[in-house]
Formats: sequence, structure tokens, C-alpha cells
Amino acid sequence: MDRRWIGPDGYEVAPATRAGRQVLRIRRHGWLIADCVSVEQVARFVELADLCEVVRLPVGRRYEAAGSSSHHG
Repeated sequence: MDRRWIGPDGYEVAPATRAGRQVLRIRRHGWLIADCVSVEQVARFVELADLCEVVRLPVGRRYEAAGSSSHHG
């Protein structure tokens, strides 16, 4: 699963590979800002506490609203 984090002002942080080395790639509004080799470097560009991980929900599964299950009463 791809992991990425988004923050205010259009920031996005995602793992990437550069010259065979794993980095944390920072983009802002789609534009490359920096490739960082440590979390400390990321913190120079964006407040870490403001980042939220993007979680993708499974596709194709059926979910029923609470109380609508056919096996209740």
C-alpha cells in the first residue's frame, strides 16, 4: 500500500526512491519541493504535527448502515 501524508497549504509527503536511496519526497500543490533523507529534514519544510496520513478504504466491499442489517430483529 502506498503511504502518503498531507498537510495544510497543499503540502504532501510520500516515500520515493532517488538514486537508489529511499527518501521522503515533499511536494506543494504538485510541485517538487525537496527529497529528504530524514524526518528532521522534512520538519524544516512542514510542521510534522500538521501532517495527516491518507488512508484508503477497501474498494468493492459492501458496508451496511448501522441498524440496517438483515439479521437484526
